[in-house]
Amino acid sequence: MRHARNGMRVIGGRLKGRKLGSFKGLSIRPTGDKVREAVFNIISRPGDAFAFRRVLDLFAGTGAMGIEAVSRGAQEAVFVDADPASITVVRKNLTLCNIVDARVYRGNASEAVNRFAMKHEEYDLIFIDPPYASTLAADTLKAVDSSNILSGDGVCVVETSKRTPLDVDLKRLLLADERHYGDTLVYIFKRGHLSCQDT
Repeated sequence: MRHARNGMRVIGGRLKGRKLGSFKGLSIRPTGDKVREAVFNIISRPGDAFAFRRVLDLFAGTGAMGIEAVSRGAQEAVFVDADPASITVVRKNLTLCNIVDARVYRGNASEAVNRFAMKHEEYDLIFIDPPYASTLAADTLKAVDSSNILSGDGVCVVETSKRTPLDVDLKRLLLADERHYGDTLVYIFKRGHLSCQDT
């Protein structure tokens, strides 16, 4: 998403240029333009059809990542955040973008993963982007790894600070790619042995 004076904008797809609302009076850490665009370039080559039908945006914040995915071709998005202010902003942005195939939940990300897994839900693309100064990235990734919530050809994207890199033992997910953008680390996990650039 591109940062606008009053929020952000969608970078690509059918909603390209659409303004998104943000928080008022709260300090947030939105993913930078270059990082966000790089993530989508890594997981989906420019010009190719968007391969991810169902998207799960954990620690959704403004909902920017999930909305970007819908703009690029995802058919359904689910947003989870523990902050009620975030939930309000996500709902507002979905309305601004006329996105109706979406669900929004307030709650703990790991608990949401477990709840969705119990319902046998699967997602093709999962975003994990918690506050940097926490262990939530590793905890949530372990919840995804221990469940069947990521589809067989799915991709899980995790964003952390290089000051708190991921250190987690996984049984099902394998690291397919890792990128450094300033203070930001982006990890791409898949069920498989090929890197995203080789698929």
